[in-house]
Amino acid sequence: MGPNDVARAPRMLRTERLELLAPRPEHAGVFLESLNASLPALGFVGWGQRPRDLAWSERFCAGGLELFDRGECVVYYAFERAGGAYVARIDLHTFDFEAPRAEIGYVGDLRHAGRGLVREAALAVVQLGFAIGLARVHALSDLRNQRALQFAHGLGMHREGLLRAYERDPQGRLADMVMFAAYNPQPV
Repeated sequence: MGPNDVARAPRMLRTERLELLAPRPEHAGVFLESLNASLPALGFVGWGQRPRDLAWSERFCAGGLELFDRGECVVYYAFERAGGAYVARIDLHTFDFEAPRAEIGYVGDLRHAGRGLVREAALAVVQLGFAIGLARVHALSDLRNQRALQFAHGLGMHREGLLRAYERDPQGRLADMVMFAAYNPQPV
């Protein structure tokens, strides 16, 4: 497995209720609206600490597509199939092709919380990761972020341990992180 496998991943995934699309320029507006509406819930997301403008969102979406094209990251914007509402941004990043593993990231629109849509999107991306050859997909969550810890558990991920003083939070403080992982049911 390598960057070419990531770059060749499908640019669209479908689930029962969602369509997940690789970044497109037209996603910038709905992503920006979601980000700004969801700021109260994004205290642990580095780029979610303050309102952003359309130019920033356009660069962010374009950067996601460039990373996808280079095989460094798989990025999807999830939309409801019925009605087209924007739901979440889901990605696989920080690939280790030797292991092979990647970390999953997910940021949902707060206005759709509690409907299981972000979970549905994240599970589709985990399955995609296994289909392109990953042995494991893991999530790192700040120990204080109970919502994220519950979400990873709800994805069926196994809590593997606590990493003390592992990284800095968006406010610059050292944070303890919890590692969760899902494992490919098919040997790689």
